[in-house]
Amino acid sequence: MSEATATELAARARDAIARGEWQCAYELLAEADERESLRGPDLALLAEVAYAAGRLDVTIHAWERAHALAMQAGDRFAAAGAAVRVALHLLLDTALMAPVRGWITRAERLLDSQDSTPVHAWLAVVHNYERLLSGDFETARRWARQAIDIGTTCDPAAAAIGRVAEARSIILAGDVSRGVEMLNEAAVAAVSGELDPLTTGIVYCEVVCAFQALAQYDLAEEWTAAMEQWHRGRPVGSIHGRCRVHRAEILRLRGSCVEAEREALSACEELRPYLRRELGWPLTELGRIRLRTGDIGGAEEAFRAAHEIGWDAQPGLALVSLARGDVEQAARSICDALANDVYVPSKELPPHTELRRAPLLEARVEIELAAGNVELARASADDLSRIATRFESKALVASAALAHGRVGLAQGDAAAALRHFEEATHLWSEIGAPYETALAQKGLAHARACGDEGRKDAPRKVESEPRSALGLRNRDENTFRHEGDYWSVEFEGRAVRLRDAKGLRYLARLLASPGRELHVLDLVSAERDDSGGAIRHVERDMAITSGMDAGVLLDTNAKAAYRRRLDEIDDDIEEARLLADGERAAQAEAERDFLARELARAVGLGGRDRRAGSSSERARASVTRAIRQSMVRIGEQHPALGEHLKRAVRTGNYCRYLPDSRVPTAWQV
Repeated sequence: MSEATATELAARARDAIARGEWQCAYELLAEADERESLRGPDLALLAEVAYAAGRLDVTIHAWERAHALAMQAGDRFAAAGAAVRVALHLLLDTALMAPVRGWITRAERLLDSQDSTPVHAWLAVVHNYERLLSGDFETARRWARQAIDIGTTCDPAAAAIGRVAEARSIILAGDVSRGVEMLNEAAVAAVSGELDPLTTGIVYCEVVCAFQALAQYDLAEEWTAAMEQWHRGRPVGSIHGRCRVHRAEILRLRGSCVEAEREALSACEELRPYLRRELGWPLTELGRIRLRTGDIGGAEEAFRAAHEIGWDAQPGLALVSLARGDVEQAARSICDALANDVYVPSKELPPHTELRRAPLLEARVEIELAAGNVELARASADDLSRIATRFESKALVASAALAHGRVGLAQGDAAAALRHFEEATHLWSEIGAPYETALAQKGLAHARACGDEGRKDAPRKVESEPRSALGLRNRDENTFRHEGDYWSVEFEGRAVRLRDAKGLRYLARLLASPGRELHVLDLVSAERDDSGGAIRHVERDMAITSGMDAGVLLDTNAKAAYRRRLDEIDDDIEEARLLADGERAAQAEAERDFLARELARAVGLGGRDRRAGSSSERARASVTRAIRQSMVRIGEQHPALGEHLKRAVRTGNYCRYLPDSRVPTAWQV
């Protein structure tokens, strides 16, 4: 039987698309393209299907090919349309603004500015996002209006995105009530079922991003649920992964941190084929979740990974320093973040908006109080209150109230602190944020105690986080001893027996060396028997071998694409310098540095590909999971010890047992 022709393969691919089988359709079209280089509508179809199947590199390259073929054929309109598509995907998924501007310029040179066509509508959409992600909200709004005006007559999808983008621009400019009303109206109209899946997904994602940025979590949660319901059975491109990040944010707020970390990790994996610098978004959310659960090492790892790919990882890195007890470094870090704007494009929190300063100010209050700088903390709390009022956000108002309560305690004003903590407790409880509610309640109890005792005369240093008061002062009574198939554990005069588990063995090594950092690979290696044999009790999805890797960091096509982007960035830098646009030039230079680092990281001596190691990350995940499971078991039988370990054990690439220095705790292991 003869092999199918390219035409037959393309036809079968269309049938697969009708069934929503994106991967199958992609494989059929890729095979057809290999046999007979696709052109025209089939090449455009390959670009669209590749995106749905997680092959952003193929999508962009296919549109670049379509642009080149149209130019060769003298079809300026088709060439402009392909150029706009390249710009759109670069913008939404790489956040590299310099190449986007280059492709916008190509499209504009090819188009007749007097015509109103779908290409003009989508060009306006791209212009809007380029300005929105650069923090120029007024210009972004004008481009959104143009997308609406043109798209209404010839392309409903472009008009729908334009309406959502216009509402976002109005919100970010400070007219929140009007913008939220427009956003809800535009979203309801856009998700009525008349648009294509990709456009519908973009609309959902933009709506949730807008409400998350405003910290209007009730609306964000409603639209996240609607988005999840919509994408079941028809995930397209990066939309599913983005939805996971939004869900992780909500789960963290609701106190479901284990599930939130699972969603964030899944989001990182799903978004890795799509995002470049914006992969820092799910990474920073992962860092926030780990910081919340006390996994300081894992949090730092996530924040630093985000920073290394050009993302703004503050205030995460400053809060990691604070959690490690390095208050001076934390203060320097947060002050630098507030003094120096980082122009990292972000759809959730674009630059040049005070919404981006709010989490920095919230962190600064905590850090400056820990450092004893009460006046700096008070000024930051005042700024946070102003931003909360401007953007009409209940959660930001609650954060500001909590900050003012902490400042009141530090100033010795128990009455003011009591008033602010009561407000914070009420608001966080209404929002449904158990962790923040607990912090406010703790402050409330402290303020009441100070008021009852009449201690209003001296400023005090406020702890950034509640510290454990557990642990025995009698150093000889704590035991954690292995006895056959069980562990004998005694703490605070109470003894329990626990069946042997890998997590208990890890905990024993940590308890035996308080304060010492142990790498997860060392903990896993300790599971080997005395003769150096195979690892015992190793997770079935984790094996530590010297040859394990996750493949090349960048394949040949990806490296070629990076080099094309570098050439486009160089062109943008030159144009920015001719226009004396220093901010644009600085942004483009930062993008060039990022891509150059990525290429250098992927290519070793002699041009050989470097390979991505995965043993350490798998070990980190396995050890963390085992330790946490064992601590849960301990907590069920010995709540006091479970709470003590929860406070004192740090997991991550390096694990450590760090008990409260004010409560000396030693163990017989």
